[in-house]
Amino acid sequence: MVTTVQTVAFLGIKAVPVNVQVQIASGMPAFKIVGLPDKAVNESGERVRAALIACGLSLPPKRITINLAPADLPKEGSHYDLPIALALMGAIGAVPTDALDGYVALGELGLDGCLAPVAGTLPAAIAANGQDLGIICPYLAGPEAAWASDDMNIIAPKSLTALINHLCGRQLCERPLPKRRNMAQNLPDLSDVRGQQIARRAIEVAAAGGHNLLMIGPPGAGKSMLAARLPSIMPALNPHELLDVSMIQSIAGELADGQLSDQRPFRAPHHSASMAALVGGGLKVKPGEVSLAHNGILFLDELPEFTPSTLDSLRQPLENGEIVIARANARISYPANFQLIAAMNPCKCGMAGTPGHTCKRGDRCATDYQSRISGPFLDRIDLRIDVPAVSAADMIAPACAESSSDVAKRVVKARNIQRERFLELREIDIHTNSDANSSLIEKIVNPDKDSQKLLIQASERFNLSARAYHRVLKVARTLADLNGTKSVARPHIAEALSYRLSF
Repeated sequence: MVTTVQTVAFLGIKAVPVNVQVQIASGMPAFKIVGLPDKAVNESGERVRAALIACGLSLPPKRITINLAPADLPKEGSHYDLPIALALMGAIGAVPTDALDGYVALGELGLDGCLAPVAGTLPAAIAANGQDLGIICPYLAGPEAAWASDDMNIIAPKSLTALINHLCGRQLCERPLPKRRNMAQNLPDLSDVRGQQIARRAIEVAAAGGHNLLMIGPPGAGKSMLAARLPSIMPALNPHELLDVSMIQSIAGELADGQLSDQRPFRAPHHSASMAALVGGGLKVKPGEVSLAHNGILFLDELPEFTPSTLDSLRQPLENGEIVIARANARISYPANFQLIAAMNPCKCGMAGTPGHTCKRGDRCATDYQSRISGPFLDRIDLRIDVPAVSAADMIAPACAESSSDVAKRVVKARNIQRERFLELREIDIHTNSDANSSLIEKIVNPDKDSQKLLIQASERFNLSARAYHRVLKVARTLADLNGTKSVARPHIAEALSYRLSF
């Protein structure tokens, strides 16, 4: 007789059904796991055996075969411990086999029978709910699974013994409740920034339209300080975005205590990060920083210090909103619709263009440093601004800058205008101007003759590419939305061009 328990394997953020089949037959004592298991899955045999002994159970001295079907799908991770243990307990009669029907199980077992949380509980729960199944998961992962549905059957025990008692009807486990993590009150405020009115305006425009931004200035000008305060003016994630972001965080194992947050992600990798760390990959093809920044912000400080090949690997996700990782044995797609915020010094010594400073290497210092950034990558950045050094007068003057809450109200208002416009056009998957394609942005901008003349003059003089032309239109549309005007006028085009022609 074969006992079967359902679990999942992960392909990107997609949970693929897997059946754990157990057969106990006569023959020489053996414990064999088949179905393309990796090292962690093969080692689960010892963890399961020890956990069963801790619960007062023992395996019979027979030939035990465990098949993970489909057999041609690679199985990775420690979350197969629990379904293997449940299938074995059903086979030896420790729990009723019909009690295991209608559930997807995943979890890691300790040698004492305790259940440890594993990565991927949320996408597994969403996949199980889509098949009208319940889920059995560790206690600490229960709040994460509870976000899948309010009426889904969820069993979240602390140990294998507690799970046996629940399945046998002796002591039922309480259904977990979804938890939310509140981080908004800990965000740094824009009122801390002294001076930098142009940079503050650019940050607001970038937040309102979801535009990419590059800040160029000497050390200590406040570039990193401005970027760190961008999350404080960004709108909260909507429910659909929240689940998308949380599923990626779940796969990466970054959901603390199963708590979800509606704050947009802010990722700031060091410039020594490898290409695999940035875009994803590795032996198990895990999501990288660009995917962890999905629906949020990817901040790259000291931009030219990243290797040119690493920066150019961002060109695909910046254009398509997803990253495709191809390997000899896998092809995984992760969502990566992020907003790029970058900062850099104007040259290696950092002081090029500063009044009264003369670089010993002359213009070559800035030229060599800036040439590390390729033209195609730079073409995908909507806003480029100079951030000059802050004067002593600005630092001594009393703080009178707007707070993040005041700026956030204008950003939310502009985003609501964009959302309503795209809904009227039946573009339900587009939320910001930066997400609109070229034909759509031409339709919603439709510049007048005076604006068209300015655009033609700028295109001919500065050799704007087709991508640059459309990105100017997107920024101009955002500027008009911030002003609350329905049509894009010449001043909006002029300001959008001023952001484009820096650097």
